[in-house]
Amino acid sequence: MTLRTAPAWARGLARGEADAELAPLYPGEADFRRNYLEALDAFSAAFGAERPVLLASAPGRTELGGNHTDHQRGRVLAAAVSLDMVAAVSPRGDLRARVRSKGMPDVDIDLSLLTPEKAEQGSSAALVRGVAAGVAKLGGKIGGFDAALVSRIPVGAGLSSSAAYEILIGTVLNALCNGGSLAPVQLARVGHAAENVYFNKPCGMMDQTACAEGGVVAIDFFDPEKPLVEKIACDFRALGYRLFITNAGGSHADLTDEYAAIPREMRAIASLLGAEHLRFADERAFYDELPRLRRTAGDRAILRAMHFFDENRRAKREAEALKAGNIREFASLMRESGASSELLLQNIYPGDRGQERGVALALAASQKLLEKSAGAWRVHGGGFAGTIQALVPEALADEYMETMNAWMNDAHACRPVSIRPVGGYALRGG
Repeated sequence: MTLRTAPAWARGLARGEADAELAPLYPGEADFRRNYLEALDAFSAAFGAERPVLLASAPGRTELGGNHTDHQRGRVLAAAVSLDMVAAVSPRGDLRARVRSKGMPDVDIDLSLLTPEKAEQGSSAALVRGVAAGVAKLGGKIGGFDAALVSRIPVGAGLSSSAAYEILIGTVLNALCNGGSLAPVQLARVGHAAENVYFNKPCGMMDQTACAEGGVVAIDFFDPEKPLVEKIACDFRALGYRLFITNAGGSHADLTDEYAAIPREMRAIASLLGAEHLRFADERAFYDELPRLRRTAGDRAILRAMHFFDENRRAKREAEALKAGNIREFASLMRESGASSELLLQNIYPGDRGQERGVALALAASQKLLEKSAGAWRVHGGGFAGTIQALVPEALADEYMETMNAWMNDAHACRPVSIRPVGGYALRGG
């Protein structure tokens, strides 16, 4: 970790002094310096140019398999992506934390208070306070800081901007106050608690784990305190495919109730089967007792439990396919996952948005373009709004992107994503 003034960092970046360190984080990208330079400019404008500055970043994530399985102690397959958040940060001598973020509300809080604040729920301030509280709970040190943040992750689009934000703040506190001693899985647990308790959004821990670990990861949350994380070497382009996300035009911002209903209904079925989570429920008993469960919990809860049982097995098979380099098997399983999310999990249509059907339209368009190929498409992440994901044969990649942009009436709706091999990262700059 290196602290330099913003102008000194900027000169070094312009000369390419950090290219060897940064380039591996952004496979196939040439303009990886830009966000760091923007963050430095923003820091100088907000806090002055002569203070010592740390540069840090954290990636967004893409879910490759295991849609809504993590909160039931299930398996997932996820990956960090090169769309990320970058922060220029300077330590303070007190416990005040100030964050300036383009497109997001500013944060200015006192970290001497580490309990959840009801008035902060749903805000960036809640995440900063929650992450600091989590680091302190682990026995780590915390300190005040001033930060300017620049993001390439669209807010509310399903690439887990909130988890990236949490891991970025955790990475900053880890680097500035703890010598980098906190492990990625610890930062993931800290971010997860911040989002659940302080931000007040129920979620599993997949997003934070993927953002903290980096690369493609198969994660088993049988024990969420000690999740089993296996990194998988995977290069989609070397296998003849490209991974795309398409922004369907909606936002996740006001869908907390829709998301909360999924784990709540799954837990209701688990409880009726004598378990706390569906991972520990007897699937055979579920089908044997389906009429009773239906009368008590309702049809949608039944369908969502069906999805979990199938999807949890499928996530394991998807990981095995990628480890074996069997991209066609993976694509087939990805299509099955997408069909299950639509029919059983039912996280395609937002419940109270009238005619809005952006996710369904993007999925239908992808099916039209890819159904005669060996490609695949599925809802991405939490669902209901935001983005979809597609695995596209290289020969169709340009046509797919151009057509999706035209049909979604947005020249930048569809974009390829590359896998970022590293999670939260503080630039060494040596």
